[in-house]
Amino acid sequence: MVAVHTAIAIVLVIALILKVRVDPVISLVLGSLYLGLAGGVGFAGTIEAITLGFGGIMAEVGLLIGFGVLIGALLHSTGAFRRLVEMLVRGVGAQRLPYAMTSLLAMVMPSIYVDVQVVLAAPVARSASPVIGRVGLPVMASALGGGIFAGYVFVIPGLAAISIAGLLEIKLGDWLLYGLVIGFVTAVVSTLLMRMLYAAGGFWDPETDEEVDEIMAEQEAADAAALAAGTQVADDGETHGRRLPLGVLMLPILVPLLLIAFGAFAELGGWSTTFIAFLGDANLALFVGLLGAYTLSRATAGGEATHEAMEAGFHTTGEILLITGVGGSLGAVIEATGLDSVLGDLFQADEGAPVILSILLAWFIAAVLHLAIGSVSVAAITAAGIIAPILDSLTVSPIVIGLAIASGAMFALQVNSNFFWMFKSLLGLSTKGTLKTLTLVTSVTSVVSLPLVMLAALIA
Repeated sequence: MVAVHTAIAIVLVIALILKVRVDPVISLVLGSLYLGLAGGVGFAGTIEAITLGFGGIMAEVGLLIGFGVLIGALLHSTGAFRRLVEMLVRGVGAQRLPYAMTSLLAMVMPSIYVDVQVVLAAPVARSASPVIGRVGLPVMASALGGGIFAGYVFVIPGLAAISIAGLLEIKLGDWLLYGLVIGFVTAVVSTLLMRMLYAAGGFWDPETDEEVDEIMAEQEAADAAALAAGTQVADDGETHGRRLPLGVLMLPILVPLLLIAFGAFAELGGWSTTFIAFLGDANLALFVGLLGAYTLSRATAGGEATHEAMEAGFHTTGEILLITGVGGSLGAVIEATGLDSVLGDLFQADEGAPVILSILLAWFIAAVLHLAIGSVSVAAITAAGIIAPILDSLTVSPIVIGLAIASGAMFALQVNSNFFWMFKSLLGLSTKGTLKTLTLVTSVTSVVSLPLVMLAALIA
């Protein structure tokens, strides 16, 4: 019954938001209360799970969100994002921009936490969307979501990829060979399919699928006008006579990424120290980026514009933190119900099962866990833990089973994930629009990657 109550809770949250138009925060708390009480967690246990879930998410991503949003707001005041989009459009062309972004996120940045990736990449995706056309926002949002999670589960050193490889005792070098190919192809093909869907017309409705606050809308209107005119419009960063090179303006994003990547590779290579871990901590790295963005904004845009940018960032941060934290509460209640143990008892692989059946079973376990728990990494780790004990009885290579788990763990990221609500707010989407982008593209990436995993079974 736990699985049934979990499904009811998720459907309840979605129905309240989309049909009854109840605020997502209230809907998520109601869904958490229902699941905790109906799932046997108890009165005290339900409240404890909700509060600890909120606090746990805040401890994990609270500062990341705050620092990242402020970096984006400050760099926007310097005109950095508009100039970056102009450079990208000149370099790869507007029509190839989504594929360039999804490839970058999947292949170059998987060592970065997904929360950091979306916080830093969302402003660029939003700034680039007008040059693609009417459906530019959903196309760029899907490219962003697909690229982030394809890299996260397939490409070393993505957290989910490393976790699966470790639990199934797969050599990282072997995983890297398969993961790089599958991750890249999955991200690009999924972006292409999503773009075709949006271009067909009728699926995306800006009136109901987009939800941009006034400050964000004003900033983007100015950017869109500048890009359409093809001119360098005088913004605050230019009226003060300090037009710095774009490379310098992007340092508040690049430096944190390099610090985090350095720390991750040091840990992976076994030569990390406490000081390296300190420098590579995501919270410290983004704070360094925030200091850099603040300094650059003061130098180029002036004190008044910098203050206004900080105010805009604080305005956006509060909403994101609350809804993200409550999303974590629902995930914590689901975890408290013990659903992973239920699934572990339900799914047992038979000795000598055919290769295709074993792959589908691994994919299905990870997909169900993700639908229920709302965390890609937790679903991947739990699925690997369930399957690892019977791995020797399967007639398929461990790396293929690991790739199947990675593929399934992406499936249908939705309202019980704190990432869903971060993505929604940072991209300026409604709940319906986020389901049409993030939930749909992660479903597509999961399905697209599955036959690639089956092909890998022929040579692994």
